[in-house]
Amino acid sequence: MKPKDVLLQRWEAILAQKGDEPAIFNTRGQVDRTFRGIDERARGFEPKIDKFADGSVIAVQIGNHEGAPSIFIACLRRGIVVLPLEQSMSDQQRDAALKVCRVTGIIEKAGTVRLIDNERPNWRGKNPTLLKLTSGTTAAPRAIRFGSEQLLADCDQICDTMGISGVDLNFGVIPISHSYGFSNLLTPLIARGVPLVVSQDRTPRAVLADIAKTDATVFPGMPLFYQAFCEMENIPPLPKLRVCISAGAPLPIATAKKFREKFALPIHSFYGASECGGICYDREAKNEIEGFVGAPMKDVDLEMIDPNAQSSQARVRSAAVGDGYFPDADEEKLGNGIFVPDDLLARHGSGFKIVGRVSDVINVAGKKVNPAEIEERLLHFPGVRQAVAFGRPAGAGLRNEEVAACVVANVDLRENELMEFCRTALSAWQVPKRIFIVESIPTTERGKISRRELAKRFR
Repeated sequence: MKPKDVLLQRWEAILAQKGDEPAIFNTRGQVDRTFRGIDERARGFEPKIDKFADGSVIAVQIGNHEGAPSIFIACLRRGIVVLPLEQSMSDQQRDAALKVCRVTGIIEKAGTVRLIDNERPNWRGKNPTLLKLTSGTTAAPRAIRFGSEQLLADCDQICDTMGISGVDLNFGVIPISHSYGFSNLLTPLIARGVPLVVSQDRTPRAVLADIAKTDATVFPGMPLFYQAFCEMENIPPLPKLRVCISAGAPLPIATAKKFREKFALPIHSFYGASECGGICYDREAKNEIEGFVGAPMKDVDLEMIDPNAQSSQARVRSAAVGDGYFPDADEEKLGNGIFVPDDLLARHGSGFKIVGRVSDVINVAGKKVNPAEIEERLLHFPGVRQAVAFGRPAGAGLRNEEVAACVVANVDLRENELMEFCRTALSAWQVPKRIFIVESIPTTERGKISRRELAKRFR
């Protein structure tokens, strides 16, 4: 007889301790589910997935819905592998993911399961609990395999490092279908008894009003929310909010400082990856260094691959690292408790800062240009709120690139002023050939900026 799943063990302990206490709130501050109510819904859902064999994959595409914890718990009990899907995916992206992950059922509404004609994967003796789709640069989707042990380890590392407990109230507007939302919202509810506000309205004004209305104490957000909050007038008081977290994209220091002035709260930068969960967290949140993400999370080890270089990739070791990619393994990058992100890190005091990505390096006539250096310079120009540098083709038939950048500013700027400002501190090959002044820089639902998409847009 196989041992009981560790997440289910935690859930049963939480259920015994907090059964009739509120677990899920709506954005009006009303209780939608108690912990016992979540479990009753899970029990009621189990007969709907009886037809699926142990180790089958079911996709869940319901957004931030109060039924999500119950569905996950029901699948845990039945030994069914969950594949969360974002609602913003195109039909083509979704169909590719369903095929690659061999999904045999999909939940698009909280109470119904649609069958899909795919063959169940052969997990070779170790069924995963969860598949996470990556947000990599390759066209073909791939997933990361996680067991309950890794998911629980990530949850514990996050809650212990950030000081989040069952007396807190998480505000859940980031997608639960994404690694950040899953690990900061759903697993803390199940494994640590942290109640959750479920929000589907991503309008910044509504988000801020709902945080105030619900008395949420923890807000896992993204830079785009904090930037929008800083621009608002007539802001509501937030007396209960105590932990503000930013992940998914670099947090501009100007935004963090303005937020602190306006709300008297610091923003803690959080660095993680789908493959391994949380990596670093800025515990002190002084918000003084661009790209600074703090020291490694509790029980996470970070080893620089090239310790003598100014910046380097790193090896992440922790109990939360995924078992590997699916369907094709890449053991040099992910496996045996180790993950190597594409990010370039530099040591700064007792922590680290992100200075770029291996894939972001711009090739200018054979010279390697790190876009982070250009962005840091542009952010020192008075009035520049956000800056993203990227490479674009230098000409027809040429393989090398030229540097370009987009900036968002609070004041009226001229491109030539910014170019001259760059020339005074950067080498000639680092200075952008074009600087586009835009109202906003587009991001994905996960809050990420794609330099590849900017290069296409500003060819």
